Amino acid sequence: MTWNRLGPRKALLVAAVAAVALLAPTASATAGSGGLDTARAGTAGYHRLDAAIGAGYSLLTDAAGIACIDNPGVGGMGVHYVNGNLIGDPQERAGAPEALVYEPQANGRLRLVAVEYVVFKADWEAAGNTAPPTLFGQQFELLDSPNRFGLPPFYELHAWVWKHNSRGTFDDWNPQVTCSHA
Repeated sequence: MTWNRLGPRKALLVAAVAAVALLAPTASATAGSGGLDTARAGTAGYHRLDAAIGAGYSLLTDAAGIACIDNPGVGGMGVHYVNGNLIGDPQERAGAPEALVYEPQANGRLRLVAVEYVVFKADWEAAGNTAPPTLFGQQFELLDSPNRFGLPPFYELHAWVWKHNSRGTFDDWNPQVTCSHA
């Protein structure tokens, strides 16, 4: 799946299809186990972007076509690559994040800096969960709709496993990340 080529309407359709897949009753109130070392081990091979693409990750842009996400004065996230097959899986596993986050470098390359875990809210609740998902002892944050991606409400959790974040390992924004080279 190539998210950046789908356009906002088709991306919503893909999200809806993935949402149907998430209705499976295997979800639990607490996402799968594993620590940050598991996240690092599971994503170590994705420092090379071509390896991530080969594993099914593709560029995600927001509804305006912006690939590098930042929040001037607060920090940046970077460029997200999403695995559509993992989005359709209600299990959150530390070593298999739905998204990989890269920071654009001055030389034009992308550097892996973080991972992101994503669960659609409606599907999480349809599985009988009443509390937000958690992983690494952290509660996922709800990104409501409307949102910049044009997606239905979803829970998300960033983990800065490849670059230090002075705001905290699980904060969305990292002051040390910039989109200036995007």
